[in-house]
Amino acid sequence: MSPDWFLRSRRVVTPGGTIDGAVAIAGEKIAAVLPPEHVPASSHVVDVGTSAVAPGLVDTHVHVNEPGRTDWEGFHTATRAAAAGGITTIVDMPLNNSPVTTSVAALEEKLHAVGGQLWVDCGFWGGLIPDNAESIDELLEAGVAGVKAFLIPSGIDDFPMATERDLRRAMPLIARRRLPLLVHAEIELPDQRPPGASPRRYSTYLSSRPPQMEVEAVERMARLCDEFACPVHVVHLSSAEALAPVLRARAKGLPLSIETCPHYLTLCAEEIPDGRTDFKCAPPVREKGNQDRLWQALRDASIDAVVSDHSPCTPALKLPEVGDFVKAWGGISSLQFGLPVVWTQAHRRGFGFQQLARWMSAAPAKLAGLENRKGVIAPGYDADLVVWNPEAEFTVSREMILHRHSVTPYLGRSLRGLVEMTVLRGQKIYERGELLGGPSGQPVLWPRRWGATDG
Repeated sequence: MSPDWFLRSRRVVTPGGTIDGAVAIAGEKIAAVLPPEHVPASSHVVDVGTSAVAPGLVDTHVHVNEPGRTDWEGFHTATRAAAAGGITTIVDMPLNNSPVTTSVAALEEKLHAVGGQLWVDCGFWGGLIPDNAESIDELLEAGVAGVKAFLIPSGIDDFPMATERDLRRAMPLIARRRLPLLVHAEIELPDQRPPGASPRRYSTYLSSRPPQMEVEAVERMARLCDEFACPVHVVHLSSAEALAPVLRARAKGLPLSIETCPHYLTLCAEEIPDGRTDFKCAPPVREKGNQDRLWQALRDASIDAVVSDHSPCTPALKLPEVGDFVKAWGGISSLQFGLPVVWTQAHRRGFGFQQLARWMSAAPAKLAGLENRKGVIAPGYDADLVVWNPEAEFTVSREMILHRHSVTPYLGRSLRGLVEMTVLRGQKIYERGELLGGPSGQPVLWPRRWGATDG
């Protein structure tokens, strides 16, 4: 197929390196990546100069909350924000919406809800709770990308935590389809808050969720991963101490992967003011020394991916008037700003475009089973692209925020790395502050086949 147009840049981020080149786009696909002198003279070429052309971001940890809690967020607002942030695919988490995505019927409600609202492509995780382990196989057959479980109360009554018994019932079914089990890896421990500590102080909340909660949870999942040969993915790792059991598991060849989030890489406990509950999330943002160790883990590939864990709520649930870290809803809204938030720190620490594309595009695409379709710039892949200026600086303002509420710890923060254009399957959907056309995203479902060893 002849290319419809070419996207030309002096910095095209490919799996083999950042090159001076042109991405040939034919329909919804990348047809070729060419040296600029090989582009036919009569072609339609969009030349973005020295702005980087990178694979569209894939964010596999987004709480959209629709249906049921659209006063928190929804597909229309979330995917508009995603498009403005250079994200071309999200995968929606199974909780904070109502009904929770723990049955085929609930998945069908969610598919009905997305109709005509998606600005980017969207997949779905299913959920494991105590009363649905036996029906997990039906949910996987219906096309979810994998299954999410909590080892600690989720904060939502209709998504209770999974016990080890629940995990043991479900993991053989998940493993047989070679899909991932995503785990919120914290285990409850006795409350370590000092007596009489003020709930307005961030240190009070931090002491209630010590690193050992994550360490013990990861150790449990490594043991079960070994027993059932089930791929396990630890979501939103915040404690660098929990890396040790992961590395021991990987040394044994176990399929255990890890993500962390922009807030753990850029925010630190020492700098969180009293009462600023917009910084609250679970697991918590930890100290600066811990943050440095997370960056080192990215450098040596101990951590695979960086995704948002966009977990919004209504402003009132953050209790801004009283600033109570203990009672406020835990979740950080950052979907639109993940790329510049991470890049602002990454470039200072000596990282480059290749690493950013691996953490935020290729690795999440692989987790979601999309590694042959999305996440890299290569022939045959979806023409999902982000054009961004790594040198441009801007300040986050309320006016630019497209997710439903402007409650975010990044408000007023100066960031580096401005998204200038987003291309979804060959069509521009965002350019220089404007959304283009209409919602053209598609729901992504995964047809599943039994493996050769399944009989």
